[in-house]
Amino acid sequence: MTQHAHFEMDLPASLREALAGYGWQQQTIGHSDAGVFKLVADGKPTLFLKTEASGQFAELPDEVARLWWLGGQGIPCPEVIVFETHAGHNWLLMSAVAGRDLVSQETVPAEAIAIMADALRRLHALDVAACPFDHSLTQRIAVAKARTDAGEVDEDDFDDEWLGQSAQQVFEELLARRPASETLVVTHGDASMPNFMADGGRFTGFIDCSRLGVADLHQDLALACWSIHFNLGEEWIAPFLALYGLPDADAAKLSYYQLLDEFF
Repeated sequence: MTQHAHFEMDLPASLREALAGYGWQQQTIGHSDAGVFKLVADGKPTLFLKTEASGQFAELPDEVARLWWLGGQGIPCPEVIVFETHAGHNWLLMSAVAGRDLVSQETVPAEAIAIMADALRRLHALDVAACPFDHSLTQRIAVAKARTDAGEVDEDDFDDEWLGQSAQQVFEELLARRPASETLVVTHGDASMPNFMADGGRFTGFIDCSRLGVADLHQDLALACWSIHFNLGEEWIAPFLALYGLPDADAAKLSYYQLLDEFF
């Protein structure tokens, strides 16, 4: 049985009705119990369906709350159509954002970093006091500890610097290296290139917003820089930071927030 056939059997009734006549295209798989599907039908809008096992560390309820909030701030992102928990799974049906992500469309590097810098400046200009999601270090370190204690951290996926160490050992580094201060803004939380959508050279929206919240601006810059290094080459990091407006970004903080990301 294909994975989408497996998921179709478990669909809540509301979704089965909404998706009648749609063809399923599998996009990505994280764990075996999670999936992302692009849904296409003639004469109907393209949709995306995400599903994951429900439970303490599920991310889709967080994503729903953040999409509702972010859309209300005038920042483009998917629109929530249906969210349900059914048969031990969370189900999130969303509208599609126009265009393609910055990796799959192989955007010219100079254009990609300009799109990312502009989008992040716009996001980081939102009013921190209006954002209900606290992702400051005290809160995120507590979540990192809970994930470590529960065995949810994928030690095989650590960056080279940490590979071979246990999640507990790396968590000790997280505590030891904690920066003394935070410059708080509304962050995306996972500002890697695949999470920026663009069409015709214009930013069209953020996707995968489950980690959006108030955090140090280096949270986004760190993951953006790592993704630029991986996808475009290290020579594009300095131009990106200059376009964002922080050419002298704190290298220790960039490194720290890349370390924090190992736990998520």
